[in-house]
Amino acid sequence: MSNSLENAPTHVKLAVDLIMLLEQHKLPAEEVLAALEIVKTDFQNKLNDEASPN
Repeated sequence: MSNSLENAPTHVKLAVDLIMLLEQHKLPAEEVLAALEIVKTDFQNKLNDEASPN
């Protein structure tokens, strides 16, 4: 890992890891983007649930 990446924020490191993982599977970009929309929605719902008072 390059020095600049070692010093990068956690979300940047995670993005790089996810890109590398997805590229290793050689999936079509359309499939990856569709899957990422599902993931984004899921995590947005989790974030909203955490912010909601019980």
